Amino acid sequence: MTPILQAAWLALAALMLSGCNVAEDEAPDYRYRLTVEVETPDGLKTGSSVIEVRQMIGRSTMGGFNEQIFYKIRGEAAAVDLPGGRTLYALLRSGDDVEWAARVIPFLAPNAGDENRLDDLLLLKGKKELPRTWPPGGHLSERPAYPTLVTFTDEAEPTSVMLIDPDDLAATFGKGAKLKRVTAELTDDLVTSGIEKRLWWLSEYPEPRLDPNYRGSTNPNLSQSLWHGDFRKGGGL
Repeated sequence: MTPILQAAWLALAALMLSGCNVAEDEAPDYRYRLTVEVETPDGLKTGSSVIEVRQMIGRSTMGGFNEQIFYKIRGEAAAVDLPGGRTLYALLRSGDDVEWAARVIPFLAPNAGDENRLDDLLLLKGKKELPRTWPPGGHLSERPAYPTLVTFTDEAEPTSVMLIDPDDLAATFGKGAKLKRVTAELTDDLVTSGIEKRLWWLSEYPEPRLDPNYRGSTNPNLSQSLWHGDFRKGGGL
């Protein structure tokens, strides 16, 4: 490639990159505590995690230069230790929504009717219970509001992950186990860390899937569908 052609390609690449994420305004950053409460024969068991969401308003070439909100999530799954030595994990995702953790507070926040809806999320006061589903809005249909819940038959083996039905914890954790509620509350507490003490195999970005042998699978199972980043994000920040 000639120097002139090379310079042209570099200029084009710079232009494309500059259009991928151009910051226009700073949206409010915040932290919140996600808490999961489970009723058991041994009493109420809880687990929580403080999650940080950083937001930025910008425009993207992929979005036709329409205004978009970009998120950066830092935190980890909430872990609830249950009788029998098993642990319930509430992930940073919900179903196929890998950015679910960034949508919790905006969905719960009141609408003050101001011009900047993003500022309204800071008006959220106290602990708020998540509904079972988010109501439909815009082009989006009704969808789960709860985080994806999982456990492991062997925490040393990531492929032993199991999906938990939030409406039937007893099927996995025994008679009397029942999800009481999931709550979120704005906080200034430090972001939770230390999940790697439980799940030592978690790695930093770029996170692999729990089962790296997913390639070529036309019907991936749970361990082939979940990422390490569903359990922890931004650990190195």
